Amino acid sequence: MTNTDDFRFHAHELIVDLDAATTEMMKLISAHQLSGPEWERVTQWQHEAYERWMTYLNKRSYPDPGENNINS
Repeated sequence: MTNTDDFRFHAHELIVDLDAATTEMMKLISAHQLSGPEWERVTQWQHEAYERWMTYLNKRSYPDPGENNINS
């Protein structure tokens, strides 16, 4: 698997989690449930998912587009 594949795999996992958290938050907003324990849980989840995504991107652990490193 290449470094690019590793990056894409982990990025996909993080994006799926962030998308799920954001979707749950939007469902609560649509239901006018903007307070209470469920709102707190979902907003915390969404915040943490976003922070994990940004941390991953800012680590610059992904390869340079010109690299073709293959781990054998």
